[in-house]
Amino acid sequence: MGKLDGKTALITGADSGIGQATAVVFARDGADVVVHYLEDRAGADETRAHIEGLGRRASVVQADIGQEADVERMFDEALAAMGKLDILMNNAGVDASGTNVADLTTEVWDRAIRTNVYGTFFCCRRFIQHRRDNGGKGKIINVTSVHDTIPRAGAADYDASKGAIANITTTLALELAPLHINVNSIGPGMVLTPFNQEAIDDPKVRREQTDSIPWKRAARPEEVGKLALYLASEDADYVTGSTYYIDGGLMQNQGQGA
Repeated sequence: MGKLDGKTALITGADSGIGQATAVVFARDGADVVVHYLEDRAGADETRAHIEGLGRRASVVQADIGQEADVERMFDEALAAMGKLDILMNNAGVDASGTNVADLTTEVWDRAIRTNVYGTFFCCRRFIQHRRDNGGKGKIINVTSVHDTIPRAGAADYDASKGAIANITTTLALELAPLHINVNSIGPGMVLTPFNQEAIDDPKVRREQTDSIPWKRAARPEEVGKLALYLASEDADYVTGSTYYIDGGLMQNQGQGA
């Protein structure tokens, strides 16, 4: 028997990368999965095919998680299809703009904050209300980044949004302990996802980017998915308010050579 037998998960941004890999890991371990996407319907259908190929139920929902009405509709559709939700993984997000603050437009800043911070807030709020109405318990997994702690020039929009998610996580861990809802974060370093498409396509770029990682490679999406599986399972019932960094030692390498 899988650790997630009888559980239903909603994973945002499950059309590719970490979200898609986690959906497959969850399904392999017994979960039914709601697959969220923003624009890539083909990717979402591919994820659904993987899940159904493992003998689990899957439902595909489209939403802009930065829009409150979209999130409400997404949960309505998910609950209509599945009946309940036990696990929420907030994985969808936008990457850094690569623009220094002096040249960062309000529009670009708002896009990162609305998607990454408001999206997490909207999804957590609705999931909590659902679990509270159904006796509590449940798991929330928020995907932050090593950059919720360590800065990167040209990434103020992304760094600030991921730092906010880390603080939402710890606050919710306190608020939801009486309901036995666990809230944790995963902070990936470099992962071979579409966010790093150039490194996937060009081995030279990949070597240059992984040179600062002690493990000398990027993470595979399924490695993040397996960590999410632990946090979603009963094995992690006593784990809350924690961030698990999966970065090949990258964060430990800061300040070396100075």
